[in-house]
Amino acid sequence: MADIKYYDVILKPVITEKSMDAMSDKKYTFLVHPEANKAQIKEAVEKMFEGTKVKSVNTMNMNGKKKRRGMVYGRTAKTKKAIVALTEDSKDIEIFEGL
Repeated sequence: MADIKYYDVILKPVITEKSMDAMSDKKYTFLVHPEANKAQIKEAVEKMFEGTKVKSVNTMNMNGKKKRRGMVYGRTAKTKKAIVALTEDSKDIEIFEGL
């Protein structure tokens, strides 16, 4: 397994209606490195966003979708999503403000 630094763990936020509704409960959704575990995701969120305290991390591996171009079938890349729940006294994550 590769040595993953905390700044390599979080790839990008997930912006969907469902993830926006969960933000009112202080739950944020991110695409993360496929080999990152829950402890690494927790460490990355707490270091990258000042004043945040992570209560729990839920992860899910998502297989690539089957795509077709002409007669050739293929798959898109696998991804891993993490839903990060923050504690009540934690600060909100700034990148989601104003959306």
